[in-house]
This record gives sequence, structure tokens and C-alpha cells, in this order.
Amino acid sequence: MIDCLFCRIASKEARAEIVHEDPEVVAFRDIRPQAPVHLLIVPRRHIESLADAGEADAALLARILLVAKDLAIREGIDARGWRLVTNRGRGAGQSVFHLHFHLLGGRGMSWPPG
Repeated sequence: MIDCLFCRIASKEARAEIVHEDPEVVAFRDIRPQAPVHLLIVPRRHIESLADAGEADAALLARILLVAKDLAIREGIDARGWRLVTNRGRGAGQSVFHLHFHLLGGRGMSWPPG
């Protein structure tokens, strides 16, 4: 999608501090971090939200989870703990309508979030 910021980042038409990329997934630092480590993990292919993913996306979703785990280790937040969050819809806080996961760590997290 030409008007999707995360599609443009994934195709390198828009700038971001990319920390991981492979044929299916791109991860980059959030420009408004909510924790010392705040990465966004997105599929290269445009999917609006998790509600729009289907059975055919199961391997891609698993890949995203494994990338999150590997990034937590690389970023040094694995031992202390980290959070992985996705939002669906404006009411949940989704502001970019391209499926993405927030990997947050480096500080204590309270529950419930938000």
C-alpha cells in the first residue's frame, strides 16, 4: 500500500532505524519509545491488523514471534523480561493500520497495561 508508513519502511522508501530484516519481517526502533527498548516488528506484506490475518498467515505470525524472541536476546532485555503487544483498531490504540507488534523492555511493566 503506497500510503502505508510501515509498507514504505519495509520497502526502504521511508527511513527508520532497522534492527532486523529478512524476506518476511522487518523490525525497527519506535520513534516515540515507551520503554528503553521499544521495537516495532512488522510483516513486509500489508495486513491491516491481526483480525485480518488468516490460516495462511500462521507461518508468518510464528516467524514474527521468533524474531521478537531473538531481538529480546540481542537487545539485552531477555533476562529481566519483556512485553510483546499488538493493537487492533483505534479503540485499542492502533494508529498505523499495518499489523505490528511492539517489543518493549528495559524497565518494569505494570499490569494491567493501559
